[in-house]
Amino acid sequence: MKRYFKLLLLLLIVVIASCANDYSKYEKAPEYVRNLSHTDKQYFEAYDKALELWDVEYKELYIPTQYGTAHVIVSGLGNSESLVLLHGMNASSTMWYPNIKALSQDFQVFAIDFLLEPGKSHIDVDVTEINQISAWYYEVIDKLKLKEFSIIGASKGGWLAVNLALYKQDKIKKIVLLSPAQTFIWIRPSTNLLENIVSLFSSDKKQFETSLKTMSVNPANIHEDYLNQYYKATQRDSINAFTFGMTPFTKTELKSLKMPVLVLIGDDDMINNDKSIRLTQELIPNGVAEVLPNAGHFLSIDQAEAVNERILEFLNE
Repeated sequence: MKRYFKLLLLLLIVVIASCANDYSKYEKAPEYVRNLSHTDKQYFEAYDKALELWDVEYKELYIPTQYGTAHVIVSGLGNSESLVLLHGMNASSTMWYPNIKALSQDFQVFAIDFLLEPGKSHIDVDVTEINQISAWYYEVIDKLKLKEFSIIGASKGGWLAVNLALYKQDKIKKIVLLSPAQTFIWIRPSTNLLENIVSLFSSDKKQFETSLKTMSVNPANIHEDYLNQYYKATQRDSINAFTFGMTPFTKTELKSLKMPVLVLIGDDDMINNDKSIRLTQELIPNGVAEVLPNAGHFLSIDQAEAVNERILEFLNE
């Protein structure tokens, strides 16, 4: 009889452990995804087409929160280490298509669409304070049952990653910042910036093409399916108040970061320069910063292989 109860107890433990991160209740697509307007349908179809570029298995989750629904793409389901991805402005989680295969080999990866921009997350109530955004991310993280995790943030996602750490950093193991926007320094005047300003007097398509040329050293290397979705996103988005509220963090704030932080920028980055490298090394106690050659602001695409290799080296140290 004792042996029977021991076996029963062991079975119960196995069942509980296997169900700990069962996300099946979040897999059903909500009404706003199933019943689309013509404009939404065009964008969502472009999103799904870009998502086909992910050459790994994934699940799409729709997690209800107090502010709306969070769309999360999960890959690397068999791994125990958790990794959260925060994309750049208007880029959505599909931007990680050149990186996801490498990252999901060692980690269970959670790519979250930003609530206030084009993507598959959906806002239901007014959000007026940046702390609400941080609270939203942590509500999603809590529902995913992530006890400990690392973060990779690209561009605007880099700023959001640091802000999340300042909001609450006890669960965050490591942070990787890929050309973080407005995190260390203000965007400085440059030829690339001037080209973007001049293009404002051109057609939407011309503005988009100019922006790509200033953000990437080789726009032709970006997959057409992703570019189509990204272009549609730029047409849907209006710059929200939080974009204007993204100011560089203070020395005190950067010095308060406890976890190891890796900062990568391209040598042709219009957002960052050597000062970003210097401030990382001087102010963040466990900060490491490096410049990747032949890469622009979109360095995760421009130099995907090098970025993937360096990120994994850093996260697995």
